[in-house]
Amino acid sequence: MRHRSLAAAASASAPPPQMPPSFHFHWRHHAARRLSSTTACLHPPPLQPPRASASASASLLLQLQDHIASGHLSRAHHLFDQIPSPDVRTYNDLIRAYSSSSPTAAADGLHLYRRMLRHRVAPNNYTFPFALKACSALADHHCGRAIHRHAIHAGLQADLFVSTALLDMYVKCACLPDAAHIFATMPARDLVAWNAMLAGYAHHGMYHHAVAHLLSMQMQMHRLRPNASTLVALLPLLAQQGALAQGTSVHAYRIRACLHSNRNSKSKLTDGVLLGTALLDMYAKCGSLLYARRVFDAMPARNEVTWSALIGGFVLCSRMTQAFLLFKAMLAQGLCFLSPTSIASALRACASLDHLRMGEQLHALLAKSGVHADLTAGNSLLSMYAKAGLIDQAIALFDEMAVKDTVSYSALVSGYVQNGRAEEAFLVFKKMQACNVEPDAATMVSLIPACSHLAALQHGRCSHGSVIIRGLASETSICNALIDMYAKCGRIDLSRQVFNMMPSRDIVSWNTMIAGYGIHGLGKEATALFLEMNNLGFPPDGVTFICLLSACSHSGLVIEGKHWFHVMRHGYGLTPRMEHYICMVDLLSRGGFLDEAYEFIQSMPLRADVRVWVALLGACRVYKNIDLGKKVSRMIQELGPEGTGNFVLLSNIYSAAGRFDEAAEVRIIQKVQGFKKSPGCSWIEINGSLHAFVGGDQSHPQSPEIYRELDNILVGIKKLGYQPDTSFVLQDLEEEEKEKALICHSEKLAIAYGILSLSEDKTIFVTKNLRVCGDCHTVIKHISLLKRRAIIVRDANRFHHFKNGQCSCGDFW
Repeated sequence: MRHRSLAAAASASAPPPQMPPSFHFHWRHHAARRLSSTTACLHPPPLQPPRASASASASLLLQLQDHIASGHLSRAHHLFDQIPSPDVRTYNDLIRAYSSSSPTAAADGLHLYRRMLRHRVAPNNYTFPFALKACSALADHHCGRAIHRHAIHAGLQADLFVSTALLDMYVKCACLPDAAHIFATMPARDLVAWNAMLAGYAHHGMYHHAVAHLLSMQMQMHRLRPNASTLVALLPLLAQQGALAQGTSVHAYRIRACLHSNRNSKSKLTDGVLLGTALLDMYAKCGSLLYARRVFDAMPARNEVTWSALIGGFVLCSRMTQAFLLFKAMLAQGLCFLSPTSIASALRACASLDHLRMGEQLHALLAKSGVHADLTAGNSLLSMYAKAGLIDQAIALFDEMAVKDTVSYSALVSGYVQNGRAEEAFLVFKKMQACNVEPDAATMVSLIPACSHLAALQHGRCSHGSVIIRGLASETSICNALIDMYAKCGRIDLSRQVFNMMPSRDIVSWNTMIAGYGIHGLGKEATALFLEMNNLGFPPDGVTFICLLSACSHSGLVIEGKHWFHVMRHGYGLTPRMEHYICMVDLLSRGGFLDEAYEFIQSMPLRADVRVWVALLGACRVYKNIDLGKKVSRMIQELGPEGTGNFVLLSNIYSAAGRFDEAAEVRIIQKVQGFKKSPGCSWIEINGSLHAFVGGDQSHPQSPEIYRELDNILVGIKKLGYQPDTSFVLQDLEEEEKEKALICHSEKLAIAYGILSLSEDKTIFVTKNLRVCGDCHTVIKHISLLKRRAIIVRDANRFHHFKNGQCSCGDFW
């Protein structure tokens, strides 16, 4: 009678899973043997008293135990097959060994459980926990539910060991409601059950559920106290939440409960290492490196996870030098502490510190130690080479990797984009899809900027569609990348749509949108968005004001820019960085206030670097202020030009003034110092394909038609009053030759091709790698009037929207 009531109670407490059509297993890690359904599996046999195998010799059983103890499971299984009628204890021993080994072995354990049922050996209260542990290893909740029904049939669901194993299985299979139901209906709970449920909440990031469970645990457990396993389960969740105060309380409890004492036994020593590692990891992830290091130094024993946690904490807090020194200290303790995680952190530190030589030495160390085949280590190496710009080495390593995952492909895509090879990034992404590797948010955040670099709107829209299909469109980082991409592809309206639809925004979202308005010359819109940001309680940072000041500069809002620079310092207490001063000099220079800009530089508390003077030098070129240009050029030469652009600006000033000898001298110095001028290049996207042009280019298949169209355009715009501005031809040529040189500039070729290829209602969108020259700017205004076409040109500085003979920049760029 009691047996029936227990079975009824167990049946009543069971969750209501649907009975699958057969008792089957889902192997997730390796191809395992498929099991056909049998009546015995669906309907467990009636309970029989356990039968000992009379014919099995004692020596066979002893050998079986020896093989299990030494981990030789295949030999153990071979001996098991020789026993004519194994009893339940023999089955349990081998199932337990399988369930405690690898996922493949766990699959074999479940196969053995099926064989046990087929041979009508009744499972007992030890069998079910071992079989359920195998389901947990495989994360196979279908199989787990079937075994749950078998336990109910056997009347053993209420057994403490069985119910705890069921709870653990549902937790590890991410079936939290079922796990909570099992826990709530357990007639008795021990500390293991409480810890299993807490670990489930913590593992799945359910902070409030975990805290409520812990409080309930403390109120209901009169004779049991939280142990090391309780704290090890809880601390990672506190680290994830950044709950430093709660983590410190846990640390205090550990000391009061003497859980830091490791003197008594090997198990306590292991618990001490696990708990100490969890504590220092919590402190590190909460940014409290001082306490993390104190916990580490106080630990009498450490393992490779302990070292990895502390090194990773320093890397997470951008303390790269200290992280690397700690890694070297770890190596001095012996290679036994070397792990893929610690190597990944060290390689990240190398990449951040530009310590490529040390990274290469780590690569060699990995190869010698055999860790190089690990996927985590390989991905870290790949990322280091890509970030260092060593794309060829990154590709070679990528090709050598036997196994590649999403992180591998993402690292290579990111490396290509960061090194200006956006087209190759798309090819890697296509290969990734062809290999059925699913991209994640990090992949798309790396890929979308490739569309920005190429100004490839159609590719950008395809990428946007891809993130929507994959359910990633609500990710803040994805939305930020889309805002930037649409802005740089000329569709600031779509940028604002993405911004408006974001479920949540961070400071990067606001800054990216303000910057987008700025490069399009929409300073008033940028200012309005900044005010909206303030009203909603988002505090601006230094980058926000760089974006805002740049927007004012591109829009000619000199007074407003001065106001916001004052507000930044005195209203928000932000100390201006060099970038802020560059924006202010650019603002004043573009507005024609060259003397004021020069005085502003002289009054700066920081010593002006080359970039500040270059901002003023560019204005000297535009406003033909040769005298000031000489002063500025002398300052640049004293500081040392940082790139080709500075030489080009100085040479252009002399050329525009007709001082060709001095311009030639500047170009000679440029050549001697090893700086090469990038040729002007423009490109246009037509039906998803990019067409690139350089000045005087005749390589395009439709070059004859393009030049005929340019000739017709030239005739038409001259009737509208266009006069070539030959001052933008910087060679000492005859006037007629200068006019011919002007008409062949790359942006004009790209626009002519756009007129030939796109219908009249389509906007022509051209990207140029350099600043648009003044003559081209005038020509494009006339083309927009002559052809009644909307034309957008993105140059190195900003966007120009041409329509009806006007440009959005107001001739201020």
